[in-house]
Amino acid sequence: MAVTILTSKGQITIPQKIRNDMGLTAGDRIAFVRMAEGHYSLVPLTRSIKSLKGIVPVSNRMVSIDYMQEAIAAAATEAVHPVPSVSKQA
Repeated sequence: MAVTILTSKGQITIPQKIRNDMGLTAGDRIAFVRMAEGHYSLVPLTRSIKSLKGIVPVSNRMVSIDYMQEAIAAAATEAVHPVPSVSKQA
């Protein structure tokens, strides 16, 4: 566990180990995503172009702009409000 202090200006310093683990550097943008009441997850928004190489599979399937926008909206909703998994009991 890492601990930091909130300054009077509302600022915190993210410990170096966490910055390294998350691949953060000065100037990167970070989103605070609410996970539950009083609990947030830090999500880095800045990625280098090189780190994105190969992230999207190649497909010859053509899709409409409307389909792409719906898929993006669904993925964004899932990222912010994940659907809890249902565990099967034996």
